Amino acid sequence: MYNKLNDRIILKLEDIVGEKNFVLEESKLIDYSHDEFSLNEIHRTPEVVLKPANAIEISEIMKVASREKLPVVVRGGATGLCGGCVPFYGGIVISTERMNKVTDIDENNLMVTLQAGVTLKNFYSALKEKKLFFPPHPGEESATIGGVISTNAGGARAVKYGTIRNFLRGIEVVLADGTIIRPGGKLIKDSTGYSLLHLFTGSEGTLGIITEAVFSVLPEPEASITLLVPYTTAEDALSSVPFILKQPTRPLAIEFITKKIISIAEEYCGRHWPSINGEIFLMIIVDGNKDEIERYSEKTSEICMDHGAIDVFVADSNQKQEEILHVRSMVYEALKSATIEILDVVMPPNQMSSHIAFVDNLSLSHNVWLPTYGHAGDGNLHTHIMKQALDGKEIIDWKEKYKQLRKEIILDGISRGGKISGEHGIGLVKKEYLEMCLGVEYVNVLKKIKLAFDPLGILNPGKIFDL
Repeated sequence: MYNKLNDRIILKLEDIVGEKNFVLEESKLIDYSHDEFSLNEIHRTPEVVLKPANAIEISEIMKVASREKLPVVVRGGATGLCGGCVPFYGGIVISTERMNKVTDIDENNLMVTLQAGVTLKNFYSALKEKKLFFPPHPGEESATIGGVISTNAGGARAVKYGTIRNFLRGIEVVLADGTIIRPGGKLIKDSTGYSLLHLFTGSEGTLGIITEAVFSVLPEPEASITLLVPYTTAEDALSSVPFILKQPTRPLAIEFITKKIISIAEEYCGRHWPSINGEIFLMIIVDGNKDEIERYSEKTSEICMDHGAIDVFVADSNQKQEEILHVRSMVYEALKSATIEILDVVMPPNQMSSHIAFVDNLSLSHNVWLPTYGHAGDGNLHTHIMKQALDGKEIIDWKEKYKQLRKEIILDGISRGGKISGEHGIGLVKKEYLEMCLGVEYVNVLKKIKLAFDPLGILNPGKIFDL
């Protein structure tokens, strides 16, 4: 299907990026064979890793790859959870690690230009110095800009501000044949032709290689408050959400999580969640004008108490809020060692309670722990399929149970008007469910788009669907 590298091609590629930015040693190539998905059965080692400095060098690489019919996969922080940057057919991995500069912070237009390899952590730090704010927060701050655009990453703040797509204004992209195009720009409005900007967003590197981005940003909010609201049941907690969202002020985030999960995260990170009674928590964050958010907090507390809340804990100091957020952010790491896969099914918010009840019944009937939490304000739930039984012991036949459980959870989400991914993407591991979710005709349209941009099928082959 694809050709292999030979000495002539290797010399040409090395000439493009330089000897120091060219990896051929097998012991080093292994580091580029995987992302954060737990099962090593999808790992594949590339033939070579290249570390270009800019779009020009990537363009030259793609000209060679196109001419020689070599598969190419782009890799950022490799924080993905579905094999999106795994070089499944070997070939070339392009690492954006050298493309790590924030090139322009335009305070007059509230726009920031940065290269694809900039990490979220460094992006947030650069903005903090200017008292600016980039609302999307996908979670893992070692993720890179190119990666979060390629998956249209979301995170907890999507309920108020939306996903990466809502702040992306322009990109520089290298196409499969080496052509460089620049959809969008420092623009709020743009009705000039087809919106390729939005087509590349969420395309997981299958249509082009994003090398630079322009994002709109906001001034830092004046203040924020975090409410922790404990309940006895998930049904009570989630019944509060529609009424919270109907208020004139929209919350920054509404997170749903269980006491058991939080206890494990506390033990893992050595920090503490406020000691309040309850089995289920809503974590509600609001930002904006100080007087406005104080009024909002009072009204939200009333709504929650009217819908079965046990109490409301108000964290109004930065220290208290940071402590709560840190424990919440450690949940994935705390569960990681026993996790097979973390799903990110998304559905209409009013379907969450029924879906969680379905997952809980599945957990009991199969004696598998399936911890579920997520973004209650936007219907995006994360279920961890674990290697553990309900008593904490490891399950011997977890591989067979895993396949059955993931299918049942995903199909239940689809049956409720949902989709198989709210923010992680499809990659390698979810593509078998794509036609079940979207239908054959829809997927055929996606395939036609792929072939229009990449007729040889060399860009991140095997991801999202098979041609």
